Amino acid sequence: MPAGSLLRGDIGYYKLSWSKIPNMDRFPKQSAFNLGDVVTDVAKTLTEAEKAKLEEQNKRMVTPFQALKLEQDARKHWDLFYKRNETRFFKDRHWTTREFSELLSGEATTGNGSFTVAEDPQVAESTQKNTKTMLEVGCGVGNLIFPLIEDGHRDYFIYACDLSPRAVELVCKHNLYDERYMKAFPCDITSDDVFRTLATDSLDIVTLIFVLSAIHPEKFHATLLSIFRLLKPGGVVLFRDYGLYDMAQLRFKPGHKIAENFYMRQDGTRSYYFAETEVSELFQKAGFTIEVNSYIHRRTINPKEKIDVPRIFVQGKFKKPEADENETSEGNPERCNHPELRDGCGVMKNGQGTRWWKRHRRCIIRPRKN
Repeated sequence: MPAGSLLRGDIGYYKLSWSKIPNMDRFPKQSAFNLGDVVTDVAKTLTEAEKAKLEEQNKRMVTPFQALKLEQDARKHWDLFYKRNETRFFKDRHWTTREFSELLSGEATTGNGSFTVAEDPQVAESTQKNTKTMLEVGCGVGNLIFPLIEDGHRDYFIYACDLSPRAVELVCKHNLYDERYMKAFPCDITSDDVFRTLATDSLDIVTLIFVLSAIHPEKFHATLLSIFRLLKPGGVVLFRDYGLYDMAQLRFKPGHKIAENFYMRQDGTRSYYFAETEVSELFQKAGFTIEVNSYIHRRTINPKEKIDVPRIFVQGKFKKPEADENETSEGNPERCNHPELRDGCGVMKNGQGTRWWKRHRRCIIRPRKN
């Protein structure tokens, strides 16, 4: 197959002509990392057959009772998933440093690329405090963090959490697991669980790779608000998830659809399929600025197994704004009229060494610098 054919209408997305694609500059776009990648903010154009498949899904929906049960048993279903599959299901993600340069090693590595850990506990603690910190949300069995360590990218302290205690147990049993430079813990990121382990404003990087789609849509906002609180000003979320009309979405049969773009798999786990604009709005509503965000249309090819399928992902980088000195002030009444840290926020703190500012619909109280 000629390389150019991967970029033509025969992949079923659209006839590619960059000059004719609308709104290409609405948000900054990713680079194309693989031959044949199409990076755009344009959703896939469905064929009549594909539209019929989506209509067929609506004929038998998951009942409200079933949907509630799936939500209540989410941890159980993921625990059973890892009991059956252990470390065999997901492939190691060696691609992450290629597509997210923020994960590359910096100055904190030794000449051979290994992480330097001081023998003196006080020195080790000081080193950890001065090291970048990263959290992988939904770490599974470590298919992202352990490839990073194998490739020598150890210039940050890694936290890893997962809803499934069994998955975390498998991470801790890995031969590369070392609590001198990582800590894995079970956690429901949709609740306040994570703050039992991590403090606010403590992380430089959060990875959210094929995780938000497994969460109920009603909890997207709360999840992103928690991540926002965890990040330091200037910290970044590295995001990838399933895109709208991905091949996997079109394959669902009647009886699997829970709600619009939200589905139940055979094993009881769930998956949501995102529009690019929806992802942007979710992160902006939580207070983030958009660094890059786009669909990535890509073919998954495995000649050995004769697999050649089109995939659609949404991939982006979202930043917690830096504290802006121009948006600070001092005042007297202590008040905050934001029920969900949204529009209309007007937090003020009086004199005693405090200042206030608001940015992207978020209020942050910080000690005043002398």
